[in-house]
Amino acid sequence: MDRSADLDTEELKMTREQYILATQQNSLPRTEHPQFYPVGIYGWRKRCLYFFVLLLLVTMIVNLAMTIWILKVMNFTVDSPLVLQSDRNVTVNARNHMGQLTGQLTVGADAVEAQCKRFEVRASEGGKVLFSADEEEIIIGADRLKVTGTEGAVFGHSVETPHIRAEPSQDLKLESPTRSLVMEAPRGVQVNAAAGDLKATCRKELHLQSTEGEIFLNADTIRLGNLPVGSFSSSSSSSPSSSAPRQTIYELCVCPNGKLYLSPAEAGSTCQSSSNICLWS
Repeated sequence: MDRSADLDTEELKMTREQYILATQQNSLPRTEHPQFYPVGIYGWRKRCLYFFVLLLLVTMIVNLAMTIWILKVMNFTVDSPLVLQSDRNVTVNARNHMGQLTGQLTVGADAVEAQCKRFEVRASEGGKVLFSADEEEIIIGADRLKVTGTEGAVFGHSVETPHIRAEPSQDLKLESPTRSLVMEAPRGVQVNAAAGDLKATCRKELHLQSTEGEIFLNADTIRLGNLPVGSFSSSSSSSPSSSAPRQTIYELCVCPNGKLYLSPAEAGSTCQSSSNICLWS
């Protein structure tokens, strides 16, 4: 029993001494120097980083120079218009959301072609439609259509218009060189020459026909030039002498086929006496 008590007392002393020793060591100032670890990129990594930064800077400078050169060559300026030039042609395409071609404008050396459902030309002020064309019709919305060509305007088929007028001090000429010229209207066709003459000339025959009405000539003087004169012969009349007055008054006669001719006028009608014109017509 006494030996066990002595052992416990010794262990207790050793534990107390170790505690005191540990406490003293913690309270003593440390004389060790702190260690510093360098932070950063060194060696070949640093050289690679500088190389990539320099390469990026060179690329930016080249890109900026190329952009300025393209703007200079293509004339991209704020005040000047946009100019697109090509050795052959310039084509502008329009497509829908499915990629299908819906419109195309081609500017070539020989012609300007537009392929679309409807082509319109509008005025810069007000947006008025000056010209429009589609598969069904062509509309010209200008106040005046002026054709300056020497051959005039050529129409392959019919033309519908409310008014045709020539320029001031110019003649209006409607001509069909190889076919007939027909003017039709449900309420009539009116041709007026307010300050001049109206002249109708043809190579063969001029027909004035009225199926349900009449042909009315209203003028102070009606002249029919170059009409043939029928030969007048009558048994009761004597041969004209040299002293007889010259015939100045004639009678207008009509053949059954409608041909007109002149016959010397007398007290009675002489058309039957000089009807030899009708035999040769």
